[in-house]
Amino acid sequence: MAQIKIKDETGIGKMVNELNLLINAEMLTAEELICRRIHFEVEKYNAHKGEYFNGLIQPTDSEKILNGYKMKEKKAIDPELQVKKALEAFNSNGFFIITNNRQLENLEEHILVDDNLEISFIKLVQLVGG
Repeated sequence: MAQIKIKDETGIGKMVNELNLLINAEMLTAEELICRRIHFEVEKYNAHKGEYFNGLIQPTDSEKILNGYKMKEKKAIDPELQVKKALEAFNSNGFFIITNNRQLENLEEHILVDDNLEISFIKLVQLVGG
């Protein structure tokens, strides 16, 4: 079992979130990594149903704030809906995944899991203006 560190960064390299995830596998695909990460975040939130959700994908019925999302109601988040949104966002370049300085290009790419694995999710922000 390996404990991997996941960092969320902006497109300009500012770290906005960090989490540690235990993985009991030697290899993962990008899709499996995304699914495990989303399930971890949602389970953590659903256990307490706080006012704020700090995760990769904005939940339904929430408002984007500086470092996360403010929930309009303290209710459970659907993990499968979050996974679906995350996979769609990855496929449409809503975020990138960098593992040990290598960008993952598709959901089927494999990742070797060990305690030295560093993963960054780079969230792209939409530009405002015309």
